[in-house]
Parts: sequence; structure tokens; C-alpha cells
Amino acid sequence: MFSKILIANRGEIAVRIIRACKEMGISTVAVFSTADKNALHVNLADESICIGGAAVKDSYLNINAILSAAICTGAEAIHPGYGLLSENSKFAKLCDKCNITFIGPSGDIIEKMGNKEEAKKTMIKAEVPVVPGCDVIEDIKLAKAEALKIGFPLLIKARSGGGGRGIRLVNKAEEFDNAFLTASQEALSAFADGGVYMEKYLSPVKHIEMQLLCDNFGNVVCLGERECSMQRKNQKMIEESPSPAVSSETRALMIECAIKAAKAVGYRNAGTIEFLLDKENKFYFMEMNTRLQVEHPVTEMVTGIDIVKWQIRIAANIPFDFKQKDVKINGHAIECRINAENPYNDFRPSCGTISMLHVPGGPWVRFDSAVYQDYFIPPFYDSMIGKLIVFAKTREEAIRKMQAALCELVIEGIEHNSEFQMEILAEPVFKSGDYYTDFLLKRGQK
Repeated sequence: MFSKILIANRGEIAVRIIRACKEMGISTVAVFSTADKNALHVNLADESICIGGAAVKDSYLNINAILSAAICTGAEAIHPGYGLLSENSKFAKLCDKCNITFIGPSGDIIEKMGNKEEAKKTMIKAEVPVVPGCDVIEDIKLAKAEALKIGFPLLIKARSGGGGRGIRLVNKAEEFDNAFLTASQEALSAFADGGVYMEKYLSPVKHIEMQLLCDNFGNVVCLGERECSMQRKNQKMIEESPSPAVSSETRALMIECAIKAAKAVGYRNAGTIEFLLDKENKFYFMEMNTRLQVEHPVTEMVTGIDIVKWQIRIAANIPFDFKQKDVKINGHAIECRINAENPYNDFRPSCGTISMLHVPGGPWVRFDSAVYQDYFIPPFYDSMIGKLIVFAKTREEAIRKMQAALCELVIEGIEHNSEFQMEILAEPVFKSGDYYTDFLLKRGQK
């Protein structure tokens, strides 16, 4: 087992990883920007090193500074968390060259699955169902001809990256040229790769993801699904497990396909296979996330398995002490992302000092966050400031527990979205579980 791990991230996920390390008896090193000098993860870690200015490119994306911090502190491994460098194949490969363990899959696997065109081809070979579409085409005339074959509406999607960028919905042929060029340009700007491909637009659909753990001894375990259909601009807002829409028969098929997908690429560590599920219970591979997911706590709540600790154990060459048959889904968990933003003013981000903070408590209520009273939320980073997670025996109880927890949550001094989350939870469509990825669009939120 490692004696010291560097956490190459910030905010709530850095705190989450530090807590797991403390429970495992592992020393931790935090890295931080000048804007995060008073951040909670800096104070919780055993050591901390400033790696650059406030902008992420100068600090949390500064590969040389992070590797230098790991080497000078004697860290044996680096946990990248999610976002930032977590799916950067170059970073994973450089860790390996520096004899530092990257807690995640290899750089080659990240590269292969991060290329959505290659990932799709891999899934077809593995007999995992994929959305009808075409490979990357760079010539706009050829692309338009292919689009006419696929039929409208369709999606133009970036080959690289994620987070909803480089995606355009095209409803008719007249919109194609502009959508193709803007999607390609956005992808080039965000991921340094302007390659885009096309898929048939399926609607309405649910966004269902399967959580995988894969050790270094060929063992692959699926920890069940998460319902991630409550989204705005392809960004998840509320997640739950298990999905109210997935039958036991469909679940078994999705688990089988997720395991086949992982084995097809020789996957290692934690990863997620994301599927689209239509009204006929047909599902299609969308992409693989080669990292820890923001919403991993709901899976932990219903399985009792600590995913972060197992990430560390896998990286340390420790085999599983459980098998697929040992994974049991008990009860229901819901997560609400608490963002520093104003949902009633076009979701405008908010920054400033938290003048009062009260965190809800009680049995099976969890608040993963890095904020504290008098903490200043800087304007340089993602707007998510915490994740409120609840667990109960049934979905109905979990909804009521989340509503009570949101009512109790007090964050003053900044604008945030907890009231908006309460509105969603009260919607009859949400309570029924019969909601899809277009829910907020239909509700009028763009």
C-alpha cells in the first residue's frame, strides 16, 4: 500500500480523497492555486504546495508543477479526482515515466476511450449496442451527405473531451452547415481537437450509467446503475440509484454489456459506461468515463462499497475481496448538486464570502463539500460547491428526506440553487420517475 498520495485536484473531491486516505493510514499532499490558499483541502492534507496562479492553466492543469510537487514530497501515487487532469492521457503517461502511480486507468486506455470514434468501434466489436451514426468526417460536404443518410434530427458530437461541449442538435438540413462549423470550432477550442462525428438523435431518452470497478487481476465488477437524466445543457443536476425506470431484466442486460465493454479494452480501476435508454427499453452505448464520477456517492450509499478506497487499493495491486454476486443494491439514494449560481437569472455563477453555513444532518444524510463559514468562493472554477446525498429504504422516502435536507441547508452570502432543486423534486413527473433528459427544456430552462 502507498504511504503518501498527492491529490491533483481541489474542492470537494480533494477533500473526499483526503478523508479516504486518512481512514487508510495514508499521508496526503494537497496542491493549490494562489486563489485556494485558504481552501479546506489545503488545511486537511498533511502537506500542501502552491503550484501556480488562480487560473487553472497556471495551477491545476500545470502538469510540470504537479509532478514536481509529487517528486519533491516523495508521493508514490497521484489521485486526479474528476475533471481537470483526470482524463488527460499525457498526464497519466508522464506519471508512469516518473515512477509515480496514476490512480486510474493507463494513459493508453484513457486515450482510446477518450476518442469517442475509436470507443464506438471498440463497442461494436464487443457486441455492445451503439447509437446509429457515422465516423468522424472533416469535410463539410461529405458530412452533410452522410447526415442526409442518417436522417434528421441528429447530433454532431466532438470526438474528444466531454462536459457537453462540442455538441450540436440539428433538426433539419438547413441548420447543418452552421452547426457543424460551430461544433468543430468549439471542440477545437476546448479539446485541441476539432474532429466531430454524427449520431441519430434519440428522444426522449434517459441517461443511465453503470459504475465499474476493475482490478489488475482480470476481475470486473459492476456496482449497478445511476439515473442521470435530470440535466441542463448536458450537465447533470440530480442523480439517483437505482434508476426508477430500469427493470431487473434490463438491468441485467446493461450490467452484462458494461462488463463486456470493460473487458474489451482491458480496463483497470474505476470507470463508468454511459448508456441512452429509450421508451422501448432499448439501450445504446454513449461513452465511457475513465475516471471517478461526481455522482459516485449514490452508488456508495446503496452498495456500501467505498469507490475511492477501492481506486487506491486497485492502483496498489490489491485484488478484490468480493465478486459480482456479492454486490447487493439496498434502498435508494439521491444526490443534488449544490451550485453557486442563480437559476432564476440564467444560472449566472455567484462568488463571494459565505456569511452563514448550516449543513443538514440526521441518519443517512451526507454533504460532500469543501466550503465552511467565512469561506470565499473564488470566481475562477466550476460553480459546484457541494453535493447533498441522502439514503432511505424506498425512493419515496429518499425524495422526502432530500426535500427535508434541502430545507435545512443554509448557505448565505452567495446565490445557490437549493430552492430550484426543491422545485424539481416536487414536480409530479420527477416523483413518478418518468422524466427524461429534456425535462428542463420542457420546463422552460435552457
